[in-house]
Amino acid sequence: MRITVSDWRLGIDIGGTFTDVIAVSPDGTNRRSAKVPSKPAEPVRAIVEAIAAVDLDWSQVGEIVHGTTIVTNDIVEHNFRPCALIATAGFADSIEIGRTSRRVLYRLDLPPKVAPLVPADLRFEVAERLRADGSVMTGLTDAEIDDVITRIKATGVDTVAVCLLHAFQNPVHEIQLGEKLSEHFANVSLSHEISPEIREFERMSTTVLNAMMMGKIRAHLNRIDETRAADSLVHLMHSASGMATPDLIAERPLMLAMSGPAAGALATTELARGLGIDNALTFDMGGTTTDVCLIVNGRAEIAANRELGGQRIRLPMVAVDSIGAGGGSIAQLVSGALEVGPRSAGATPGPACYGKGGTLPTVSDADIALGYLNPTRTLGGSVPLQPQLAEAAIGVLANDMGFGVRQAALGITRVVHATMARALRRATVERGLDIRNFTLVAFGGAGPMHAVEVARICGIGDIVIPMFSSGFSALGCVDAAMSYARQFTVNMKSRTWDHDRLDALLSEEVTALSRALTQAGHDAATLRISHTAGIRYSGQSYETPIHDPAFDDPEKLGAQFDAAHRAIYGYATGETWELMTVRTEVSGPERELNATDLPGGTATPDPVGWRDVTFEAAENVPTPVYDRAALVVGEVLTGPLIVEDSWSTVVVPPRDTIRRDPAGNLHIGVELDQ
Repeated sequence: MRITVSDWRLGIDIGGTFTDVIAVSPDGTNRRSAKVPSKPAEPVRAIVEAIAAVDLDWSQVGEIVHGTTIVTNDIVEHNFRPCALIATAGFADSIEIGRTSRRVLYRLDLPPKVAPLVPADLRFEVAERLRADGSVMTGLTDAEIDDVITRIKATGVDTVAVCLLHAFQNPVHEIQLGEKLSEHFANVSLSHEISPEIREFERMSTTVLNAMMMGKIRAHLNRIDETRAADSLVHLMHSASGMATPDLIAERPLMLAMSGPAAGALATTELARGLGIDNALTFDMGGTTTDVCLIVNGRAEIAANRELGGQRIRLPMVAVDSIGAGGGSIAQLVSGALEVGPRSAGATPGPACYGKGGTLPTVSDADIALGYLNPTRTLGGSVPLQPQLAEAAIGVLANDMGFGVRQAALGITRVVHATMARALRRATVERGLDIRNFTLVAFGGAGPMHAVEVARICGIGDIVIPMFSSGFSALGCVDAAMSYARQFTVNMKSRTWDHDRLDALLSEEVTALSRALTQAGHDAATLRISHTAGIRYSGQSYETPIHDPAFDDPEKLGAQFDAAHRAIYGYATGETWELMTVRTEVSGPERELNATDLPGGTATPDPVGWRDVTFEAAENVPTPVYDRAALVVGEVLTGPLIVEDSWSTVVVPPRDTIRRDPAGNLHIGVELDQ
């Protein structure tokens, strides 16, 4: 059975500055896009305004899939709900002890680690104990449970996280606690449900963060439920590039930690598959950050051990490398050297050119000063640009540098291009991959303006600017299928392989993950199931991911591991290995949206305008500006030129080429230094 939608399907990505929306008609032949200002204090209002911006009413919408930065922002800004922690006696302080490594190795003036998520007065212990194999050493009594509930209630908190020693092997005591706690507290998070893995600190941190996010996300979901049309469905984009039901997100809100970037990675994966591109790099440059993700052999890289805002999270998430380099990144002199980011002007007051009170020079101000951005346009339909303010902000910096305004602006872009090129190299070269074999997929509000020069630094010759590039993450939401992923601990050595135990574990996990999809109406026979093994040599600290592992043939699985280890680290020992973890993903059928080709112009278009543009080589030349919709399919144009649509600007420097394909994507050929 294929889930069908009788009305319009919308993808809505709520960002820090703008909320992007892509709407697809029931037959898939009509797609609309728009931007509206985000409402951080009223995100549901932004959803309503986004629906109206594509000329629809909520009653016409069959389904909305939306990405959100609510969880991301709260973690990054350390906006945490007070939370009590229950741990096994002797282990409550693990949340503060953490790992022994310093956050910044050579800065002794900085704190070695972030403050603990749970203060000492909200940490509680119970006298239970499991052995490493999950067998019970000391049972958990009702009296112990009643006592800890009484002590927690005295603190006044309504949120509790439970992380007991070895609970991932046997959750019996966490289940006991959970049943009683849910009678007294609004938000309860159990580690065996959230992160059933070894690594005590990471499992504890993940469980606590999940509990802390419950209250706000449940309130957000309730507001959506009160506002939406009665027959309209709402799903949310989760961090592993799939959509989830509100009921599941209400229990596991930490799944939203990388919601927006995951949507962009999914959209890139679908685009690459359609264009026959095996290896791609996402280049999502927004107002505050640039997000980079690796797509290898048509698959977005997923990591299960990430850091966000200094906090450890052990959940399957798209492996996005975010750097503090975006349109709002502030340029300043530090010890006589020009530095751009990570400090950002944010949405408020924003870059000087927004006219909202910002006075410091940013990348967006440099884009106007260099002629990249049309100084008369209105961003997102709501922010008119003010070039005189951009010039004034850069002028102060230029005076300090002894340069002219355009020279200073060019310096800003050169610094930010070098910073972003380093991020692309980290994602590829540092993992043993040749970056020259990748296609750069550039999107976000600023990505298409800066992609060519970043690609040139990295030696990348091919760039794709997708249709709807400014709202590409929203398009990823539209295309998302329902899916759930979770990683669990196996801890099985190659020399003591147990087929029966592994089969039982895999079957149990697939059944658990499939439940939510079948409850949402999917036929169990249509579900797609995939596994990723986490394998290491005995004695190693971290695992190597193995996609499509040969679980039924340990010898073949070992060969897969040796090959992957050699590709990443340059060697393989052939010694005893251990299957430590398995990440299982269960997905519904892929969406069939019947996207159609978009007509282009019938003859070489005339420019809609001209601007003086200063390019990276310090060439200041009159540059034609073209309307994206007027470009002829297949016709190759040579820069310098600029292509604009309603929401984005594409910069093509001299000697580079651009052509449009039938789907509206733009392909840029970068002239590389020999």
